[in-house]
Amino acid sequence: MFTKLLLFFCICIGITSYAQDTTQQIIVGRKNSADQMNKPYVILISADGYRADFTELYDAKNLKVLSKNGVRAKYMTPSYPSVTFPNHYSIVTGLYPSHHGLVDNSYIDIATGAFYNMGNKKMVAEGKWYGGTPLWVLAEQQKMIAASFYWVASEAAIQGIKPTYHYIYNEKTNIETRIKAVKDWLSLPEELRPHFITFYFPQVDHDAHEYGPNDSRVGNAVQFVDSSINALQEALATLHLPINYIFVSDHGMAKVDNVNTLPIPKAIDTEFFTVPWGDAQLHLYAKDKSKIESTYNALKQDTSITVYKLDETPSYWHYSSKDDWYNRIGDLIVVPHFPKIFNLSKSKTSLGKHGFDNHFVDMRASFMAWGPAFKNGINIDGFENIHIYPLVAHLLGLNYDEKNIDGKFKVLKPILK
Repeated sequence: MFTKLLLFFCICIGITSYAQDTTQQIIVGRKNSADQMNKPYVILISADGYRADFTELYDAKNLKVLSKNGVRAKYMTPSYPSVTFPNHYSIVTGLYPSHHGLVDNSYIDIATGAFYNMGNKKMVAEGKWYGGTPLWVLAEQQKMIAASFYWVASEAAIQGIKPTYHYIYNEKTNIETRIKAVKDWLSLPEELRPHFITFYFPQVDHDAHEYGPNDSRVGNAVQFVDSSINALQEALATLHLPINYIFVSDHGMAKVDNVNTLPIPKAIDTEFFTVPWGDAQLHLYAKDKSKIESTYNALKQDTSITVYKLDETPSYWHYSSKDDWYNRIGDLIVVPHFPKIFNLSKSKTSLGKHGFDNHFVDMRASFMAWGPAFKNGINIDGFENIHIYPLVAHLLGLNYDEKNIDGKFKVLKPILK
């Protein structure tokens, strides 16, 4: 039984090997309309895994100053599950993961039986996996040029559209080259210049996973992000453009017990359930629906975990059967009791993890914003990341229907001048 699960696990998380493409991808023939040329600019920056308290914990001096001249939230609440792909996509769509379809880093599309895995480069570039209208698609639909130096789904043709300028994700391109590329974009003639740009840093997440969130090497990664953002805004200041910066993260990070890990619960028979890889939660997809109730009852006896049917999940997760618009959440959800985690392989797992309840303090993400549109010296309480979408759309003067998203403009409206 477990051999089959492990085989499934190995197949599913195996990252397809591709040569890293570092060249800029350009969609030719697009131009800003005359109306869009007069709009301001927004650069949306994400530092993966940059927990809400990392700025103070590791003394990110530049971000302290920049946000002091703008807006800073005590924290930003990630969407559930608090993992990378769903949350980056929630930020740019204004939708909860259950509503945009990217319900986890790995999951099964029940209607087709197809398995989505964030490590499959070919798959993540397929637009069929992504619901909603990302901000770059919204902009391009309204004749506003957009660009991306990495973001989840920016390589996919969503509704047939990619950002005019974008790069295929790689970690070979150095920060100096990346900053120069953004400056070059914003130095283009007005009709070709992007007004919405995304920019992504993986370093904090990498080191916080490997060494745990309290390690000095995480501090070094925070310092790298801090100095790089300062270098970016200093380089762009010479252009004298009305640029608004929004700095976010997708989730936080917690130190877990990576020694006494949990195997797949004995009550789960993989003859009857498919179980994609997970550490802070497991999706159980029933091959035989008649086995759900008995398995659920057996799992309820395990004091190291909590098991949910989809009508039992916490309401603030927005992860119930009625929320599952794309039919991609497992029939049962199994969650370990923190600091325990699942380890479905025999290899040692990392010390830092996320993916837990999105209201858990260590899962809290960061939010800062500065630029001509934002008030100065404002501190606000925490808010959900879905509210960034209507904020950015407003800043860029883009039309959208608030009935089609979960985010509300009224939440962040008070931070604007």
